[in-house]
Amino acid sequence: MPYYDGFDPDYETKFCQFEAEVLDEESTVITGYASVFGQKDNGGDVVQTGAFAASLKRLAACGGKVKMLWQHDPTRPIGVWDVVAEDGHGLKVSGRVLPDVQAGREALALLKAGAVDGLSIGYRTIRSEKAGKNSRLLHEIELWEVSLVTFPMLAQARVRATDGGGADEDAALAETLASTFRAARDMLA
Repeated sequence: MPYYDGFDPDYETKFCQFEAEVLDEESTVITGYASVFGQKDNGGDVVQTGAFAASLKRLAACGGKVKMLWQHDPTRPIGVWDVVAEDGHGLKVSGRVLPDVQAGREALALLKAGAVDGLSIGYRTIRSEKAGKNSRLLHEIELWEVSLVTFPMLAQARVRATDGGGADEDAALAETLASTFRAARDMLA
């Protein structure tokens, strides 16, 4: 990818806040939304439904994967995303932070302490349109990575850490939907 060779002026990032509960060092599965459709982030961008579809299809066709990085640093992978897929709400991710990797151990400690509470996507915009003075609609995005980060840009996305059994997925989805409905109600008020 171009950003490994140095600075790429087309490389962008978007941040999403999440809540995490790490139960112990073995509880490393995180699941949630790295991006939420139709929500304006602090940078004025609104990711549109289907924006990731073509990129995910291209990655699957060549056997590639979206990378899990620490703070967008390509030299610090901290785990693997087992699932990266669009649904009606946004870009849903599920993966494992690896405690055998030094940066993974650091990330787990910070997650457990509540010091890190964000997800961020690293991407290149393929197709967008202006939507007002300081806003744009993102119609197609080439997704490169999803990072755990300190400062999220999009507060509507949430993630939970589980023991890998998937028992908390329904509760996490209900929490995400409730948060989205509250945000929509507040916007309309």
